[in-house]
Amino acid sequence: MAQAKAVDAPSSPGPDRAGAGGNPWLVLLAVSLGVIMVMLDGTVVGIANPVIQADLKATLSDLQWVTSGYLLALAVFLITAGKLGDLFGHKRVFLIGVAGFAITSVGIGLSAELAGVIPGLSPVGALIGLRVLQGLFGALLQPAALALLRGAFPGEKLNQAMGAWGGIIGLSSAAGPIVGGVLVENVSWESVFFINAPVGIIALVMGVFLIKDNRAQTMARIDWLGVLLLSGAMFSLVWTIIKAPDWGWGDSTTLTFLGAFAVLIAAFIFWQNRAQKMGRQPLVPLSLFRNISISIGTVLMMMVAFAMFGAMFFLGFFFQGVHGLTPLEAGLRMLPMSAGMIVASPLAGMAIGRLGPKITMAAGLLITALAMFLMSQLSIDASFLASAIPFVLLAFGMSPVFVGATEIIVGNAPLELSGVAGGVQQSAMQVGGALGTAILGAVMAAEISGTLPGYLGPAAQTIPPAQMIGLEKAAAFGAAPPGVPQPIVDAVHHSFMDGMHLAFLVSTGIAVLTALLTLFVRAGRKAEGVQVHVG
Repeated sequence: MAQAKAVDAPSSPGPDRAGAGGNPWLVLLAVSLGVIMVMLDGTVVGIANPVIQADLKATLSDLQWVTSGYLLALAVFLITAGKLGDLFGHKRVFLIGVAGFAITSVGIGLSAELAGVIPGLSPVGALIGLRVLQGLFGALLQPAALALLRGAFPGEKLNQAMGAWGGIIGLSSAAGPIVGGVLVENVSWESVFFINAPVGIIALVMGVFLIKDNRAQTMARIDWLGVLLLSGAMFSLVWTIIKAPDWGWGDSTTLTFLGAFAVLIAAFIFWQNRAQKMGRQPLVPLSLFRNISISIGTVLMMMVAFAMFGAMFFLGFFFQGVHGLTPLEAGLRMLPMSAGMIVASPLAGMAIGRLGPKITMAAGLLITALAMFLMSQLSIDASFLASAIPFVLLAFGMSPVFVGATEIIVGNAPLELSGVAGGVQQSAMQVGGALGTAILGAVMAAEISGTLPGYLGPAAQTIPPAQMIGLEKAAAFGAAPPGVPQPIVDAVHHSFMDGMHLAFLVSTGIAVLTALLTLFVRAGRKAEGVQVHVG
């Protein structure tokens, strides 16, 4: 039986680094196209949700599943996908992910047609199922993309690469509402998914010709027991986060799934330690997390995703339901965030290179907190300027955290574990996004239930309980049922605003507390050579 050994990351561009591609900036361009699809689909749905709800008669729970099912699949499979790239070649895994993502995107656009030919399948069910499958393919390409960048750029240029990467990803995330608004208003909601087909084809062609294969130097068997235990643990955690608002956080079902997560993650840790001692190659070498920067960077990534996905989920309903804007007008309202992301992410990479991650990320989190606080003060008839200011601040606040957390996670990992590190980074982002959508959604729903009767006044006593529940569900979308009197419409809008304000105040507090964690991080290595014990 082989003994665990210390593996040195190459001290100079070795086979892995050279194999990532001839020109590193062309590698960046090629992999960015693939990931742009994933990020666009993560935010474009916020604009499409109201139209999907009306077209498919979806409930709020259905719409949460359209977002959360996608995030669940990503979160469960990302680390395993990163390991697959480390073992079988990041280029191969990346291209499979791009192709699968594009194909399932087309399937999502054809959800209604698929439901018509498959007995018992509803259009909403087809949409959710394909979103889950889309998430699995997205999980394949994201860690592989980060690993390709990690291998293509030398350590001293990694900050620049991550800054450019953050700008591209931030732009695609923030552009989602605008692209979605144009397509939903002028074509259809299905077109926001069809657009991935041509993007995917371009990404495939560029990937084939611009990226060279960078298969791992040492092949090994996949730790299937580790995959099973980690996937089960991640599923139990994210499933609980998504369903707990419906079950109740103190419900026995919620506690059962939380207990399952605790047992499975403990078993996973035990097995990873044992596998390493036995000379096998574990799925995730736990020594990776002995680096405090990687551990804290993971938490930071979760928190910034919490804020980003939570904000995007509510803002679509605010602009279209309460404000009464069209999808395109709602997307244009978010244009300041898009513009801010273009400028902020490259600047964040430069700032981290000069000032280090502590000061830069702490400042970013405090700016994020200020932006969230200002968003908690938005009025029903907020002007373009009133929303533009916090959007710009949010772009300049989130970008340093996103770029910095990515750099310290991937940059502090040995090169041979870059795929796993990329999977950890992306898993943290998706779990944070699921947390943001579920927890802030629960906070908002509770506040609406508590404040709506007060806004209705004496009329609340005359509304049957079933109709009141319907009003509360409608208020979660920011829109009252058609045909109700104007006072009821006003009550629904005011209760929605109370819920949204409280959700943003919660995000404000989390951003302030998370800023303290940045005091304990350090930059990624500028020179390779750090030893890590692997099988």
